[in-house]
Parts: sequence; structure tokens; C-alpha cells
Amino acid sequence: MTGLRIDKWLWAARFFKTRALAARACELGRIQSSHQPAKPAREVRVGDMLQIKTDSGDFTVEVLLLNEVRGPASVAQTMYRETEESRELRQKIAQEHKANRNFSPAPQNRPSKRDRRKIIQFRGGR
Repeated sequence: MTGLRIDKWLWAARFFKTRALAARACELGRIQSSHQPAKPAREVRVGDMLQIKTDSGDFTVEVLLLNEVRGPASVAQTMYRETEESRELRQKIAQEHKANRNFSPAPQNRPSKRDRRKIIQFRGGR
């Protein structure tokens, strides 16, 4: 096998839960191959560099294996190699999110009717 549709590869490599989501990400320009937006039918080959933007972060990966079948996660992780820069950037962003979470603690319970009135008044409503 010399090439494989990029949406099939993204699905098999477990970047997206369904192939339709992978195709949609391609259409929205969230997948780039060689710094060009990739359409779902674009062929990916071994050695290609891909930039992938998902909800879990931005990945820059090198394609190592082609596989049409979605297998276990351990097999999917062998299909690509993430660059060191990409890994470090994702870890840095995760640490920043974790640090920001400590500054705004969530309330213990929902605001009462009286509390909601105070919130609305504070925001300048009604």
C-alpha cells in the first residue's frame, strides 16, 4: 500500500472517533499536510508530516505506518511519531490550564434565588 486517504488514517490512528469527524476536520482546515490544508481524499504516505488540530490539542506528527483498520490504541500509537516541539508545547499548555484552574474555584452549589438577584444586579441587569 503506497497511500491511504487522510481521513481514514486519522480515524485509524485514533485522532478522531469517527471517520466523518476526521473528514469534517479536513474540510474546516484543521488538518495540514506539508503546510497545505488537506482535503479528506488526499493521500497520506509514510514519512509525511501532518499538523492536526483537535479538541485535545495541536499535534505535529510524522506518519510511520499506514493502516485502514482501526485497532487498539497501542497499535494506533505506533502509526505516527509526534515531534518533541509539539509534545512540549502541549504539556506547557496543559500546565497553564491546570494553574489557571486554581485561581477560580468552582462554587460548592448552585446560587440561591437571592444570590442570583445579587449577581444580576452586580452585572447591571434589570
